[in-house]
Amino acid sequence: MSVPARQIRARYSSDTITVYQAYPPQVALPAVAAGRFVAPFKRDRMTWIKPSFLWMMYRCGWATKPGQERVLSIDITREGFEWALARACLSHYDRDLHGDKASWSRQLKTSPVRVQWDPERSLHLKALPYRSLQVGLSGEAVDRYVDDWVVAVTDITPTVHRVRHLLRGGDEQAAAAHLPVEHVYPLPAQIAAGLNASPDVTAGEVPDQQYGQ
Repeated sequence: MSVPARQIRARYSSDTITVYQAYPPQVALPAVAAGRFVAPFKRDRMTWIKPSFLWMMYRCGWATKPGQERVLSIDITREGFEWALARACLSHYDRDLHGDKASWSRQLKTSPVRVQWDPERSLHLKALPYRSLQVGLSGEAVDRYVDDWVVAVTDITPTVHRVRHLLRGGDEQAAAAHLPVEHVYPLPAQIAAGLNASPDVTAGEVPDQQYGQ
């Protein structure tokens, strides 16, 4: 069965959803120690969170790109995540969704959240024919993220390095076993419409998913 073009796939429980970010050690390590983002994390910059583990790996090059040497797994409340999505504006104009560019431009300027659909990635980080969501937080959304939504911050860089090492050695099966299990996230209908997400016929509540062993 083909995968819908625009769909959020994530590791989630009844209360939380896992997103990923990559930072230099001087930002990541204090966040892990505190269990939340603290200085030198900057609230005045837009911060992008990614529910897709493999899209994060594509973005940070398996934790090899400068400034993205530590990959964090961040559990946030689903209530907060959906608050953000309900107030989000697509980064790019969509004629069917926005009507006219002026309306989209006004929404983009006033929304504290931006979202964009980018090609999902394979285990070898090749573009797939369906998309994954990135969520950019600014202003009030960053404050809520830092102060209210974050439940846990975990440094998963050792797992990232292990998967990369296994792939470089040609052991795809072992590499895949270390990936987090992601399922279709059940979006409320109004939020899905605002994101121009594909109609969802498979999403449902699932128990918390863990990393493979």
